[in-house]
Amino acid sequence: MSSIKTVIYPVKDLAQAKALLGKLAGVEPVMDEAYYVQFNVEGLEIGLDPNGHRKGMTGPVSYWHVDDVQQSLQELLDVGAEMQQAVSDVGEGRQIASVKDADGNVIGLVPARRDV
Repeated sequence: MSSIKTVIYPVKDLAQAKALLGKLAGVEPVMDEAYYVQFNVEGLEIGLDPNGHRKGMTGPVSYWHVDDVQQSLQELLDVGAEMQQAVSDVGEGRQIASVKDADGNVIGLVPARRDV
């Protein structure tokens, strides 16, 4: 079974976005790097990606946690989705991918965490 547990926002000013989201969420980031900042808010992972615009992100992307990213990607392509981002490693062997649906909405895929 799949579920949405991650939303990533493309940002131009990471420091400003981090301050805003931290104030809104009332929590400190659980990951705070120059390439990505993540907050965990009541079970939802909210990420800030300063490289998102360069990767084609035009707004927030919801990431579905799936058992197998490659298989899920292929299944979505088979039913008419368009490749947005091929499977890529984002560190520690964690892979992500994304597609666009017929309306241009971006759908992200990330492996389900077994420890959550």
